[in-house]
Order: sequence, then C-alpha cells, then structure tokens
Amino acid sequence: MSEQVPNWLNPQERAAWLSLLEISMRLPGELDSRLQREAGVTLFEYHVLAMLSEVDGGTLPMTALSELSYSSLSRLSHVVKKLETRGYVTRRRSGKDARVTVVELTNTGMSMLRKLAPTHVDDVRDLVFDSLDERDVADLRRVGRKLVARADPDNWTLSEGESGQGPVHPALKPGDTDNRV
Repeated sequence: MSEQVPNWLNPQERAAWLSLLEISMRLPGELDSRLQREAGVTLFEYHVLAMLSEVDGGTLPMTALSELSYSSLSRLSHVVKKLETRGYVTRRRSGKDARVTVVELTNTGMSMLRKLAPTHVDDVRDLVFDSLDERDVADLRRVGRKLVARADPDNWTLSEGESGQGPVHPALKPGDTDNRV
C-alpha cells in the first residue's frame, strides 16, 4: 500500500492562506479588546445586541438569534444570561408558543449600543477598511462571498436585500438602516 502524497499548497496559496488565517485569528481579538476597554462587552456580545437592534421591536426567538450570531444555542444562552444580568436584554416565553424563548433588547441595551457604535465602526474602519481602496473592498466582498457560499450555500449574508443595500436576514428590517449599530 503506497502512501498518498498530500496536495500541498503552492507558494501563492500558502501566502494567501496565512494572510487569511492571521486576520481571522487577530481581528476578532483586537476588536474584542477595544470593545472591552470601551464598554466591557465582547465582540460576540456586541454582535448579538446589534442583531437585536435591527429587528422590529428588538425581539427575536433564541433560534433566530443563534443563526444571526453564528452560535450554538448553548453558547448564546450563556451570553444572553450575562447580557440580561447587565440589563441589556430580557428573556421571556413567546406569547405565540410557550416552547419558544425570545430575547428582547432593553432601552439600556439600545442606549449602550448607540453610544458604542460610532467607536466600534471607527475601529472596524481602522483595522480593515482604511488600508483598502474601493477595488480592494470589492475584492474582499467577492472572495468573502465565495468562501461563505462554499461553507454555507444558504447563508443569509449571501442575499442582496432591497435596493442593493447588502445582506439582510429575513428576520431583520430590510429598509431600516437607521437602527443599524
């Protein structure tokens, strides 16, 4: 029995892979640090709150929030409990189906997000977009979409939304960009 030779990455593929790996490992940590310093929240917590802020009434079932936050229900439940303790969200049974738990963004949570959002967007610009030109951004989007489609062909971020505004999850308010934080 002969040993199969791995299909090694060529030098260009290896360099691209190492760049992708570096940014995918470093960027979340750096954004985490900045959000922690500014408001005592993690990037994941911020994302959960931001997704709630984009939904009519600021309320979503845990299963939908789990999908939007790329998280298991177990991890999300732990984080929601933490956010609830801080007064940023509340949890309750759905009025339509008692088996369903819904999470609602509180006024305190929305207020914190509105205060934090400009700084967070500045950080994202600083770490990602300020070093890119328009073509680089278009390339990043194109390549990112290919990689997302390969991993999850039905991912909501692959949708275009209305008027070319970019991805909009069906649970989110498609035309309301004022609430995006």
